[in-house]
Amino acid sequence: MADIAIDLGTANTLIQVKGEGIVLNEPSVVAIERATGKVRAIGLEAKRMLGRTPEGTLAIRPMRDGVIADVDRAELMLRHFLQSVVPNGIFRSKPRVVVGVPSGITEMERRAVRAAVIAAGAKAVFLISEPMAAAIGVGLPVTTPKASMVVNIGGGTTEIGVIALSGIVADSSIRVAGNVFDDAIVAFVRRSYNLLIGESTAENIKLQIGSAFPTNAEQEMDVNGRDLVSGIPKTVRLHSEEIRECIQEPVQAIIGAVRKALEVTPPELAADIVDDGIVMTGGGALLRGLDVMLGHETNLPIHVDEEPLTSVVRGAGMVLDDWNKYQGVVTQ
Repeated sequence: MADIAIDLGTANTLIQVKGEGIVLNEPSVVAIERATGKVRAIGLEAKRMLGRTPEGTLAIRPMRDGVIADVDRAELMLRHFLQSVVPNGIFRSKPRVVVGVPSGITEMERRAVRAAVIAAGAKAVFLISEPMAAAIGVGLPVTTPKASMVVNIGGGTTEIGVIALSGIVADSSIRVAGNVFDDAIVAFVRRSYNLLIGESTAENIKLQIGSAFPTNAEQEMDVNGRDLVSGIPKTVRLHSEEIRECIQEPVQAIIGAVRKALEVTPPELAADIVDDGIVMTGGGALLRGLDVMLGHETNLPIHVDEEPLTSVVRGAGMVLDDWNKYQGVVTQ
């Protein structure tokens, strides 16, 4: 059985099999029956149930803020995903697995990740911090003395790392990322329009008209929800300007974390970052204008990876492809 790389994210789980590329990209959601705890659906099918489940069914995310919040369900989800990409045989020849984890993860959270992956059928589990995996995934020279800086904005955490000689020299990890943008949009629509919307609708609003910095083309969209006063469904029209305003707090928190990492970067390495700039990865990097805003606030060149959603799992996969070169960046 070929070795496997996993990006176990708050929003999505991605799996890459050595020699085959990315074979799975599914939402990290499990739908269960309330009464019995029996699993109804996992992944995309379960995500479709978020906010739409009948009374007896509960759709939950086993991952919270980039780490395992529900070990049993996370193990179930992982086992399901691994079996779907490697039918019949994952347990016969146990693979070596590299998993991307947040850099601010505690020892207890590390143990939870390790336990879930081993229980799902791995032989040996190696952990790699997400900024390091993302840096490798986008092709930065992490093993050289030259500094590289990565800002990985996921669903649950934003991970910032200044990397040189296979190590993270300065880092900052905050539990503010894509999900916090969604929560801010839900709260704003509720407060300003007395309208209750679900997390899927909030995510849609963010993707369609959300932005961190003023854009040339301001947009509007109609949003459906439930009126909190009458209890009747209604539609309101939202403008991109008000959405930009309501997500400024999390945007500023991310910029503050980038500044904090820059402040503790040794001067020699800071000079490399002035030349090469910062690389943005993760789904949050797709928020319109966030790169412009970051460049505006730091006066540094900002590059967004072409496929920011897959950079962590690609990096973890590259570690498996060239184990001798990269084994210094993983921990057991």
